[in-house]
Amino acid sequence: MASTYSDLKIELIATGEQSGTWGATTDTNLGTALGEAITGSADVNFATAADVTVTLTDTNTAQTARNLRLNITESSTGIGYTGNLILGSGCQIEKFYIINNGTTAAKTVKNTTGTGISVPANSSVLVFNNGTNVVTALDAFGGTGAILLPVGTTGQQPTGVPGKIRYNSTNTKFEGYSNGAWSSIGGGATGGGADQVFVENGVTVTTNYTLTTGYNAESVGPITLNSGVAVTIPTGQRWVIL
Repeated sequence: MASTYSDLKIELIATGEQSGTWGATTDTNLGTALGEAITGSADVNFATAADVTVTLTDTNTAQTARNLRLNITESSTGIGYTGNLILGSGCQIEKFYIINNGTTAAKTVKNTTGTGISVPANSSVLVFNNGTNVVTALDAFGGTGAILLPVGTTGQQPTGVPGKIRYNSTNTKFEGYSNGAWSSIGGGATGGGADQVFVENGVTVTTNYTLTTGYNAESVGPITLNSGVAVTIPTGQRWVIL
């Protein structure tokens, strides 16, 4: 009985087959097929102004469409082309892809059916091929669920990088890192039960801060500036302490 193949084109050796050679097949399954699916990266080049199709066939040797990360490149007349990366024959399976579009134009990643997902130029997106369409990774988990963000106290705040978000269990607020500091995001008033009455601010300025150009600010005092700390207010703007 001949071998069969899984959705990822991993060779499934039939009982009693490949006597004396099954080890080589197994090594290819583990080192190539599974490696590509779990951590692999492959380039998909748009060399002409035309859509590109990748496929999966019954072989456990290297295949572009099996890789986790597809790195879209461009060359020749394909430079600046806005088109489709199509997951063609054999790709009608459930699979995540990290799409890195390193080109100068948007590329839509789609199955042979469905509308797909447009990935902007110089952007990376995690998508999910559900077998008939390509959707965002969040849609793959259903539209009524939720995302669990990292949770920790103020003392457990990680090294700040602009764009990071987390839930602060000390002050029970969502916070993000921007302009050199962690601050609450989401806005809105809070209170006991369902009340939305209180908008809170800190009472001590511990880090130098410059108001965003074109914006005023307000705080409820008293406010203490630590020694050596300055708040810079650009010309024509105001910081009002109530």
